Amino acid sequence: MNLKNEKYSRFYLVKEMMDTVDTISSFKPSAAEAAAASAAKTGRIMFTGEGSSRIMPAKNAIRKALTWGIGETVNTDGATQCCEYRLEGHTVILASNSGRTKETLLLAKHLKAKGIETRFGVTANENTPLEEECNSTYVLGCGWENAIAATKSVVEQVLFNEAVVRRLAGKSMDLSGLPEKVGEALTLNVPEEIVSWARGAKTIYFAGMNDGVAEELTLKTNEITRRKSDFLEGTYALHGPEEVMQEGDIVFVVEPIENEYDKYKAVFGGAGVHVVAISTRQTPFTTIVVPDAGEYQQYVDLCAGWNILVEIGVADGINLDKPERARKVGNEM
Repeated sequence: MNLKNEKYSRFYLVKEMMDTVDTISSFKPSAAEAAAASAAKTGRIMFTGEGSSRIMPAKNAIRKALTWGIGETVNTDGATQCCEYRLEGHTVILASNSGRTKETLLLAKHLKAKGIETRFGVTANENTPLEEECNSTYVLGCGWENAIAATKSVVEQVLFNEAVVRRLAGKSMDLSGLPEKVGEALTLNVPEEIVSWARGAKTIYFAGMNDGVAEELTLKTNEITRRKSDFLEGTYALHGPEEVMQEGDIVFVVEPIENEYDKYKAVFGGAGVHVVAISTRQTPFTTIVVPDAGEYQQYVDLCAGWNILVEIGVADGINLDKPERARKVGNEM
């Protein structure tokens, strides 16, 4: 996709995806210092929110925190479920783009009533109800989005949460080079054959590690292409889902595990399912090769996935900005 072609440029969604390049360039890791300092004192973090405000922002942070072996405990759950938990002694980071999401606000009020002072909000708007209920709030620099599907705001939320755990791990956050690689992923050519396979599928599957990338793309498949989708975590794709897959379905495997290539072939080949890899290297499958961004690979893979979904939606003649039923604020207070 690109902004020079009117079939893409007429959509806010595409413009906001492209804005991700500037969002990354403009992000200041120091924005997360207060939340990180609190987490260093409490020793526990709960990342919460709903939908896109939680899936990748929280799970990317957790994967990296566990990979780096930080001493603090890092968890995530939806806001309603978090109301059941004893969160005294936690730094709770509550994300809501609108600042009006019902579940997130109810949790913030609940924590306030419990006297838990370590409440940090993340929102795309100033002077929101969420800001009123939190002790400190980071307002995203990317601004409010016009399209229903959240895009650039998701990336900035991921950056904020990663900045928290990087500070706890004693790791710097050098984003140089990442904007250019994300830009390349957003504009790389998606073969027409892949788009055709996706359009002919009853279900579009995304498989990948539990870092939020494949799961977030599963959600965006619903919002952008209006198609059924499913997330196959880790190697779950190799443990039974072929029983319900239909011939002609498609599986996008994000950074497939090299020693599982043969198993992927056997499982999906037997089910008559198309397999497409999103990877930094060529694989035995049809592969969309993306730039290698090292520890920041998740951002590039996410944007490549967006690119694919836009091509499917455009080919179907869908209004990418306005789903039939989905709303910008899913459950507003």
